[in-house]
Amino acid sequence: MSPSDILFRYVNSKAPITEQEFSRFKDLFHYQKVKTNEFILREGEVCIFNHFVLKGSFRFFHVNPEGQELTRYFAFENKFGTNLTSLIEGTPSHEYIQAVEPSEVLKIRSSDFFRLVETVPQINLVYRNILQNAYITSQKRIYDLQGMSALDRLKWLLNHQPGILSRIPSRMVASYLGITPYTLSRLKSEL
Repeated sequence: MSPSDILFRYVNSKAPITEQEFSRFKDLFHYQKVKTNEFILREGEVCIFNHFVLKGSFRFFHVNPEGQELTRYFAFENKFGTNLTSLIEGTPSHEYIQAVEPSEVLKIRSSDFFRLVETVPQINLVYRNILQNAYITSQKRIYDLQGMSALDRLKWLLNHQPGILSRIPSRMVASYLGITPYTLSRLKSEL
């Protein structure tokens, strides 16, 4: 299946669209291969692309003043991934986006994406879905994980993202859960 076909299926699953309607804008999405550990956005850069993940995974993280990496999110196949605040406001990003595995994306310039949001009802629905999922994910992460034990946080993650431990390095998963890699290793043995 071609990258364009994968994107078509994704858009069509959110809002029915004909191939003819899709063909009017599909060329605005550009294919890119990304190597493991390669950055598609660095802290301080303005995010000018929205990325649709075809294959692989990305992590979204910030480095605090003490040099500790704080992982906010992982984007896997069939998800859009970007720094929404930077993309929307045109301001420098406060986080990095880095490939965790060899990855492939379709990327679209923010100006083209927002023009589509205004002119193509199906893309407007996709954008609304992106915003809703971003809000819901952040709220669930804040409120579901707040007050949970480390073991319960790990169980929550495995319930919401099965298979994550086989794809994402333990130190990154630990960073996402707010625990040390040692604690994660100990907890995995308790499962």
